[in-house]
Amino acid sequence: MTYRPASEARISRRLKLRDLHLFFAVVRAGSMAKAASQLGMSQPSVSEAIASLEHALGVKLFDRSSRGVEPTKFGHVLLKRGVAAFDELAQAVRDIEHLSDPAAGEVKIGCTEAIASIFTPIIETFLQEHPGVVIHVDQVDNRTLELPILRQRQCDFVLGHFSVPLLDGPLAEDLNVDVLFNDKLVVTAGAQSRWARRRKIDLAELAGEPWILSPPTSWNYRIIAEAFQARGLAMPKIRLVTYSAFLRADMIAAGDFIATFPNLIVQFFARRQSVKVLPVSLPARHWPLAVVTLKNRTLSPVVERFIDHLRGVTRALGS
Repeated sequence: MTYRPASEARISRRLKLRDLHLFFAVVRAGSMAKAASQLGMSQPSVSEAIASLEHALGVKLFDRSSRGVEPTKFGHVLLKRGVAAFDELAQAVRDIEHLSDPAAGEVKIGCTEAIASIFTPIIETFLQEHPGVVIHVDQVDNRTLELPILRQRQCDFVLGHFSVPLLDGPLAEDLNVDVLFNDKLVVTAGAQSRWARRRKIDLAELAGEPWILSPPTSWNYRIIAEAFQARGLAMPKIRLVTYSAFLRADMIAAGDFIATFPNLIVQFFARRQSVKVLPVSLPARHWPLAVVTLKNRTLSPVVERFIDHLRGVTRALGS
């Protein structure tokens, strides 16, 4: 069957939001029958709606097989743009709700576990000023800027520490990157450690200590590796490898381990746990703390207000 491009006028007359909703359901289910069951509809009704949508657009949206359906290249384009359209409609509804009740709305944040650990005072003060707001915090992996949770519009923004080369790379082309401040890596130990009482420590003195680091691909690890290499030293003895900030903090508070953190993170941990920054000199390497949003996506007023609140708190800590 030969398909011809659909005109915008014909699409505007025939394309219905209900059909797009059914299209998304079929993509998620991978089957017309499963989508129909989930929606409480008959399979012929779903199939008819998809066929009508394909006719309106003039292209084939799904490849059918005995195992179900898969979006075609046209289907993937509609999925990407359709999600954006529905998101903008949802944002419009939220904006209207916000205008009718300035203290209401939702803020959806993606961040790492380490960043989530500092949110308590930030969220607490914001919610005191905006008691009608609901905040959602979901954990993300920000080692790359692929960030599916952001591009699929499941969160309003991602907050995290990003390496400088990453922010300058091609994956950032469709993103807005607002650097709050340039953080730095610090070396830490437990407050009861013999190192915690020292006023000056040479990096070489820590070479034989048990270290906790994140994996070798991390910015954290690379800075430490560079510091030891610059001194002509072999890498220290690594006893635990983890991305978990909570685990690192617990381990150094309870034992004789050495670990690293962004300075912002350790400021918050030091208030709740026995963690001490050690006077160790490391290479000066910026580690930006940034708010990342999608270009051409309109954020709701309450999200903009939260980001402004975040800027004030974190920049004060980073100054």
